[in-house]
Amino acid sequence: QLRVVESGGGLVQPGGSLRISCAASGFTLDYYTIGWFRQAPGKERERVSCIYNNDRSTKYSDSVKGRFTISIDNAKNTVYLQMNNLKPEDTAVYYCAAVVGRLCLSSVMDYWGEGTLVTVSS
Repeated sequence: QLRVVESGGGLVQPGGSLRISCAASGFTLDYYTIGWFRQAPGKERERVSCIYNNDRSTKYSDSVKGRFTISIDNAKNTVYLQMNNLKPEDTAVYYCAAVVGRLCLSSVMDYWGEGTLVTVSS
């Protein structure tokens, strides 16, 4: 019953933009820290961005800083990741995850989606 579901992935040309979504059902995101993670072929899963439960401050990996923006629509119980100026190295399966509290680590996340594929190619 408690789950998060990603959507919005697809094929994008380098320099293009895409917004992916993480919709939560069965629980409210009010008290949760939400993270976006991604995994590319041959690479470890990496943390891309987080938005924290206490003050809704945000954090970004160096590789996406200035290009990606994480946000929450409380009414829709949905987290978004706006991705601009996409690069081929952004190609990966993007996962949304949630945990109660202020940590944003892959090892502590309670709810994971199945991922949405973002492919950046000309």
